[in-house]
Amino acid sequence: MANAIPEKIRMNTTLLENLAEVAKDAALLKGVLMRIQETPNSSELVTYAPFTLFPTPVPEAVFSQALAVQTHFNTLVDKISQDAEFLQDALASTIEVDDFTARLFKIHQQIVKEGKSQSVVCGLNRSDYMLDQAEDGSSSLKQIEINTIAASFGGLSSCTPDVHRHILQVAGQLEQSERILDNNPAAGLARAVAKAWELYGSEKAVIMFLVEEGQRNIFDHRYVEKELWNRNIATMRRRFDDVSKTGSMDQDKRLFVDGQEVAVVYFRNGYMPQNYNSEKDWDARLMMERSLAVKCPDISTHLVGTKKVQQVLATPGVLEKFFPHQPQVVEQIRATFAGLYTLDMGPEGDQTVAMALAAPDRFVLKPQREGGGNNFYGSEMCEVLQEVKDGTERTAYILMDKIHPAPVQNILLRRDTPLQISTCLSELGVFGAYVRKGEDMVLNECVGHLLRTKSSEHSDGGVASGVAVLDNPLLF
Repeated sequence: MANAIPEKIRMNTTLLENLAEVAKDAALLKGVLMRIQETPNSSELVTYAPFTLFPTPVPEAVFSQALAVQTHFNTLVDKISQDAEFLQDALASTIEVDDFTARLFKIHQQIVKEGKSQSVVCGLNRSDYMLDQAEDGSSSLKQIEINTIAASFGGLSSCTPDVHRHILQVAGQLEQSERILDNNPAAGLARAVAKAWELYGSEKAVIMFLVEEGQRNIFDHRYVEKELWNRNIATMRRRFDDVSKTGSMDQDKRLFVDGQEVAVVYFRNGYMPQNYNSEKDWDARLMMERSLAVKCPDISTHLVGTKKVQQVLATPGVLEKFFPHQPQVVEQIRATFAGLYTLDMGPEGDQTVAMALAAPDRFVLKPQREGGGNNFYGSEMCEVLQEVKDGTERTAYILMDKIHPAPVQNILLRRDTPLQISTCLSELGVFGAYVRKGEDMVLNECVGHLLRTKSSEHSDGGVASGVAVLDNPLLF
């Protein structure tokens, strides 16, 4: 482990090596970390989700900071989603060159023009951070991004505490096993969706999970579904194609799919261009947005999660617009921001390009995409910038300071991968849930956390993209 980690929670290399055999058994623990993925030889294969052999040390101060600021981020996302003028100004340059964001924005514009059919809004967010290590060894919390659509692993991260408790008990680390935090984001996410269903006002209506064709992370969804069924709230799973074929709106704009009234559409799909295979899929998205069903998220909240909005929020004076008489809230949020720089056309954008090309190892280039594995680093970043630096294509990206977390050692367990000690980096996610009806915020909570860890040889990527694995924080 890194030298900054106290001895009482340091797990040495010998222990890791001796417990390689434990890892083989740990991979099968209780069957709680399962997912389904497509394979060439089988339509469906059930396997365990990847995870670390041991929990990763995380400073308690920065962990508490991340949890404490989450309700403020919930409020910020919701306020921006209601400010059509701000979204228009923030995304004006991006939608000129990014077709996918432009298609989403077009739906947003139509909803603004027509007026929203539903006054209830449900947001399930995840704010992701890394701990930036200074030269003196101290760590500061820096936000990577905020996910406002299909924020994943609230289900599986509800199970990982028991897995690591068991592993530490097997390893003879009883004191440390008792210090693994309870964590149940699935319950909190379901609580918000259930509140939205209740406010919709029809006991016969269902909650529809909008899912993709080949779902590799189905069990993550199932934990949230189970929480809803425990409340006697019916759910169903449908794809864009299903909505296109069997979906309709009545004269009151109530949404029906397969003959069932839909109270809440929970989007677990629809955040990447490849999720839309035809114009019919886009038509289905528009129909859902126009309907009376509560959208989780609605289209404007989806757009709040773009990288461009994140960059604009870091501009001096912008946060004060949304929290005009709350300087402490502004300070809490701004303290998490890393350096974010515009690539819009003009002197400021030109300066950003020159700065990145002069010191590429200091920055990361980000497009308006979710799902992991989309960012550019180092020489690859320079190649992209050289291609677009003189044209409006560069406005499809933002530039961000590269964060330097402290490396630790662990064993990453994933299917068909040899067991070995790796130097690893971790990313902390914090789940937030809120429900608003009209002007009243009826629920606003931080509902749990997620820790993902990857080998330091990878610059980018998440669990779904096959790079990172699930983890738990061990606070010190």
